[in-house]
Amino acid sequence: AHFARSAGTYITVLDKVMKEDYALVRLQSGEKRYIPLDCLATVGPVSNPLHKIQKLGKAGRKRHLGRRPHVRGVAMNPIDHPMGGGEGRSSGGRPSCSPTGVIAKGFKTRKKKKPAPLVVETRKVAQVKIKLAKSGK
Repeated sequence: AHFARSAGTYITVLDKVMKEDYALVRLQSGEKRYIPLDCLATVGPVSNPLHKIQKLGKAGRKRHLGRRPHVRGVAMNPIDHPMGGGEGRSSGGRPSCSPTGVIAKGFKTRKKKKPAPLVVETRKVAQVKIKLAKSGK
C-alpha cells in the first residue's frame, strides 16, 4: 500500500515491534496501524505543502495539466448521468451520486466482514479522542 504520497503529508513512527517485524505508525487522519519494517520509506514530509493553495488562473492552464472540464450531472442528459434530464433547470431529484449511481455522501464503501488486522485505532476513534482532549474531559 502507499501512504502519505500527496504534497505536505507525513506519517509519524510511534513504535517498533521487533519480534513481529512491524512498526506502529500514525497517519495524518489519526489512524494508527502496523506497517512491515522491511518496507521502504523516505524521511521527512513530502515537499510543496502549499500546492493546494496554488491558483491556476484560467481553464487553459488546467487543460495543460491534463485535467478535463468538470461537468455537473444535472447538466447532462439522462443517458449520461442518473441526475440528468428534466424540463428546464431541475435539481436532479436524488442524493448526490456518481455517473454509475453510487451515492457520494455517507455511503460506506468498505466491506463490513473484511478484517483489517493491521489497523490498531481507526480514524473515527482517534478524532473522538482529540475532541475529548480539547474539551478537557
